[in-house]
Amino acid sequence: MPLRDMTRDFLINAFSGESMAHMRYLIFAEIAEREGFANVARLFRAIAYAEFVHAKNHYNNLREYAGDFSASARTPAGPGNTSKNLELAARGEEYEVNEMYPVYLETARLQGEKSAERSFYYALEAEKIHAELYREAKQYVDKGQDWPLTGKVWICPVCGHTHVGEEPPEKCPVCGASRKAYVGF
Repeated sequence: MPLRDMTRDFLINAFSGESMAHMRYLIFAEIAEREGFANVARLFRAIAYAEFVHAKNHYNNLREYAGDFSASARTPAGPGNTSKNLELAARGEEYEVNEMYPVYLETARLQGEKSAERSFYYALEAEKIHAELYREAKQYVDKGQDWPLTGKVWICPVCGHTHVGEEPPEKCPVCGASRKAYVGF
């Protein structure tokens, strides 16, 4: 059964936005590294990978869509220094959590698009954590300190769930993937 138009359009928009976030965070990581914030750079690289996972999930939902599509998404101008980049990143994640993904998720649910619904749910749950981590890291950077990372930033390659610690969780609390699947940064 082909995707309903509204869900398809939301998947295209989400794919575009997550793809741009992935690249933007890699650029932000280079800046953080140059400014001496090695752990913030690791955070940006880890979350860039999570955004790749989200983009891949959204894109895979479009596999049955025949034809080309034009993709665009809103993105903040930049980059700036690490403090500004953390603020831009946090605001972008908060937009996705508070405005974008709740609408996309409910639309997919109402239209009976189970796979798209799952993809939006996975992204929404991860973005909540990303916003918190960026806000936390910014507090340290604004004092001239690196984010005090203990352990690694772990990313679930199925849903993008993000966990900070010595080890990843036994199983992903969002999608149920095993600890062995997590990628550490």
